[in-house]
Amino acid sequence: MNLHVFLYGAGVSSTLDSPPVPTLDASARTAPRRRTRFLALPEARWALLATAAFLSALPLHFADAPGWTYGPLYAIAYLAGGWEPALEGLRALRGKTLDVDLLMIVAALGAAAIGQVLDGALLIVIFATSGALEALATARTADSVRGLLDLAPATATRVTADGEESVPVNRLSVGDELLIRPGERIGADGRVLDGTSEADQATITGEPLPVLKTPGDEVFAGTLNGTGALRVRVERDPADSVIARIVILVEEASRTKAPTQLFIEKIEQRYAVGVVAATLTVFAVPLAFGADLTGALLRAMTFMIVASPCAVVLATMPPLLSAIATAGRHGVLVKSALAMERLGEIDTAALDKTGTLTEGAPEVTAVRPATGSGLDEDALLALAAAAEHPSEHPLARAIVVAARARDLRLAPARDFTAKPGHGVTATVDGRFVTVGRPDSGLDAEADTDADAEADTDAGTGTGTRMDRDTDVEGGTVVRVERDGALVGTLVLADRPRADAAETAAGLTALTGTSPVLLTGDNPRAAAQVATATGITDVRASLLPEDKVTAVRELQRAGRKVLFVGDGVNDAPALAAAHAGVAMGRAGSDLALETADAVVVRDELAAIPAVVRLSRAARRLVVQNLLVAGTFITVLVLWDLLGHLPLPLGVAGHEGSTVLVGLNGLRLLRESAWRRPDGGRPRAL
Repeated sequence: MNLHVFLYGAGVSSTLDSPPVPTLDASARTAPRRRTRFLALPEARWALLATAAFLSALPLHFADAPGWTYGPLYAIAYLAGGWEPALEGLRALRGKTLDVDLLMIVAALGAAAIGQVLDGALLIVIFATSGALEALATARTADSVRGLLDLAPATATRVTADGEESVPVNRLSVGDELLIRPGERIGADGRVLDGTSEADQATITGEPLPVLKTPGDEVFAGTLNGTGALRVRVERDPADSVIARIVILVEEASRTKAPTQLFIEKIEQRYAVGVVAATLTVFAVPLAFGADLTGALLRAMTFMIVASPCAVVLATMPPLLSAIATAGRHGVLVKSALAMERLGEIDTAALDKTGTLTEGAPEVTAVRPATGSGLDEDALLALAAAAEHPSEHPLARAIVVAARARDLRLAPARDFTAKPGHGVTATVDGRFVTVGRPDSGLDAEADTDADAEADTDAGTGTGTRMDRDTDVEGGTVVRVERDGALVGTLVLADRPRADAAETAAGLTALTGTSPVLLTGDNPRAAAQVATATGITDVRASLLPEDKVTAVRELQRAGRKVLFVGDGVNDAPALAAAHAGVAMGRAGSDLALETADAVVVRDELAAIPAVVRLSRAARRLVVQNLLVAGTFITVLVLWDLLGHLPLPLGVAGHEGSTVLVGLNGLRLLRESAWRRPDGGRPRAL
């Protein structure tokens, strides 16, 4: 444990000492994913034992029970929580460095030596708990990175001159030809040679809908093939696939230390050496001038106690931990005190689109019967839903859900067929019904005037045909035909969340700059969401590495970036940003583990609220550090220049600790979460 962890708690960006960076081998892919349990960590078990022993001793101590009743409990707390940092401190000492681990163990033992056993035990418990949190954060991050590899299949079907063979993915080479059957995951980055299908590549690009794949289109390893068969030529070595690069990017970002950590580590040696040297001086100088051994030792131990960083620890942690607790009550889980601190430092926000600013699933936003079709909105929607009912396509599910929301009766469909990337056909009530994309080619030549009328009825006022543009106003247009004649169109879109515009405005007010929209979706869909939310800086069609590049460009320009996302494709940017927030309801495991905070109920308005809360916590930290620093300085000078009685030194030390602790607990009040307009996000 180092001073950074002692003062600020374990961060999500903890260095991953073990295991090493995962490699894309078959065994890694086939191994079942395991999530490290807290008590599976030895650091956690020792910390729990130390805390339990300490809490058991406290009531006996305060009740003036005999020493033999609580003394052994304190001894257990010392041993359970102190043996590991003591060992690490001794190892560092052997390497000719002096860290705060050893200094605090000496301070705890020194306190015990002059009868202040409780003070020493408290130091030990704080150290042990911080170490356990750091170990858990490290293990969980490593779990998530390994779990990402589960997206890629272990084997792929390679086409050879003699037929087909199943081979491990790590044995594929550039130029190999693969057969991707319906429902299989694609084994390597490549390009379609033959076949038509749709690929669900939300894990890579964040697009909410499956993407049509035809010869010449690019596909990505780990994405899910739809209902068609594809022949794909491998164009990247498996170790250099997009999914592999996501793993590497997350690992690299996780190993990057925060500026606060680097600064504290820089001063750690000087602080530790200075306190030790000062303590030895306080002990040796009086002896040199004839003081008795007991008096000199008492003065030195008093110095060690009043100079100990207990007050500094509690000056920092209570405001941040109180803010964490308050945020948690309102549906935002902030993973550490360091994460809470960093949320308040941001001055630029970058937001993902799909699943973050939007709901992440298509919805029917318009039902447009064609003039002369004889159908109203309900009849058109019921007809389309009846034909789509057997389909598992996301658009089909959205149409059926919309029909059920209106309590419409769905007639049974017969002779159902689906053509990947185009649509479906079925016989409904004896009529031949086609539901598909405007350019599907499933239908006979549609009536031009009907198309024009449908578009005019939709409110465009242009009377132009819709059947050459599947993406209108950021939505997907679906044609419905009956017996070869157009009877209407449906529009489906990934709708912005109700609080998206409010969130963007709140972040703009906090940072002074409009948020940046970073999305893997197409420019038109991105522009539609940006317009609805008031965002002006839009960057679309981004792969995960492009999002990381955008975040790093902002940070190189001196900005401290908050990134908000939800998918696997967002994980590298979440890790690279100064602070990352993941949407919890539909967020991927990797995004949730990589982010500094998780919005449990997907309430976007909670994001500016938690940033405001973090800034309030940081202000209290500054106040508390001033109070703690003042007390420590006065007590140390009193001990050095005069005669500070041990009871008064302990009282001053503990008094300052209590004072800053109570000040920090102010953020537990409900008013701490209120927004400037007097409102507040809904509580869990």
